[in-house]
Order: sequence, then C-alpha cells, then structure tokens
Amino acid sequence: MATPANLTTLDISGIYKLNKEKTSKNRDDILRLQSVSWFTRQAISLGTPTLKIKHYKDDAGVERIDVDQSVSGIEGVPERKELTWTELNRKNNVFGAMVVKTRRVTLDVLKENAEGDKSDSEFLLTGWTDDTIEHGVVQAIARSDSKKVWRINDVWGIESIDGERRFTKHLKFTGPDGQDHECRSVYDYDRGSEQEEPLELLKSSMSTLYMGVLAEQVSVMVGSSGKANS
Repeated sequence: MATPANLTTLDISGIYKLNKEKTSKNRDDILRLQSVSWFTRQAISLGTPTLKIKHYKDDAGVERIDVDQSVSGIEGVPERKELTWTELNRKNNVFGAMVVKTRRVTLDVLKENAEGDKSDSEFLLTGWTDDTIEHGVVQAIARSDSKKVWRINDVWGIESIDGERRFTKHLKFTGPDGQDHECRSVYDYDRGSEQEEPLELLKSSMSTLYMGVLAEQVSVMVGSSGKANS
C-alpha cells in the first residue's frame, strides 16, 4: 500500500512492512558482513520485517524517531534515534556495540558530504519526491565499535516507485575489508501508528467486557449481602 499523500519526512509515523519484491536482494550479504548469525538471517529472510515508527519532538523540542521492529510477529531490536547529529553509543544482541548519529539534512548538504567521502555516492541522493527534497531526508550513520569495523550510511525518505509513494531507505554499506554494497529497502504502508492492531483491539475489548461483567457480579453480591444482613 502506498503512503498517504500527506505523509512526509516531517512525520513518518506509521506501520510499514518490507516489500521484498521491490527491495534489493543483497540484504543478507550485508547482515553476514555485520556478523549476524545464520539463524537470525534466515528468520529475517523467511519472515516479513515490520517497522512501527513514532516520529515526534520531546518536551525539549528535540526531534526523535522511535522504531520498534518485528519479523512476522517476533520482536526485534528497537531503535531510538535522536536527530541532533550527536554520536551515541548503542549496543544490542544482534549487531553488538555501535556508534550512531542521526539528523535531518537537505540533499545539498548531503551531496557536499558525499563528494568528500568516497564511501558515499549518488545512490543516496537520487529518487526522492519533491516534498522529501523540500523537507530534507533523515540520515543515520552507524559504525561498529569492534575490531571488525563496518560502516553504514542510511538515508530515509519518500520515493515514487511504479507511480506510487513509498517509504524507502537507501543504505550504503562498507564492510570490514572494504566491501561495498548499496541496498534500497522499500516498504508498504500498513496503517497509522495510532491505529491499534486488530488482535490488540480485540484483547482490549474482551478485557473491557470482562471487567464490566465482573463489576456487575460484585454489585449483585454486595446487594445480596446487604439484604441478608438487614
């Protein structure tokens, strides 16, 4: 499903599912070079990666993006991005220790950086919609904090693919031995993040119904007890 026309990089909140047919086929090669286990890579390959994104500004006015990831219902590694271009230390059980920084940036500034860094390319700069060019892309750079150093330059935005607006990521990866990969991930817009998933909505409704019935039973018991004592 295409992203709504009013969804821009100013607020990418929503739930997105990876479109495997439109996504580059070298994701597994990149994960392998990041020392991700074969079992985890198989789970990602066989399942459907899903992103639940919350894009907002905190009380201090700092722009933030929270990403909860899952693969076919199995929870993955959460991301908490702070768009201040400040290096932050992160560690998880999939990628290990990393140093990351994130910002909103115009393509002009991104191009200046790319021209001075051979690890980046036009791949990061092209394909974006006019509104993405106007508002800027979200850029995240991460590198491993270990002996086997890899580097990722990840750019997020809205792109027109087959005539439809899609949330996409353009990822430039440099491996421990200089391996060079470019990967475009294309996502289908599932729904707004404020909408509850059907199962969660059902659970909530059942819980409300149960509490209502329980309250009614308690009321009847209290009433009966009062009559018996009078």
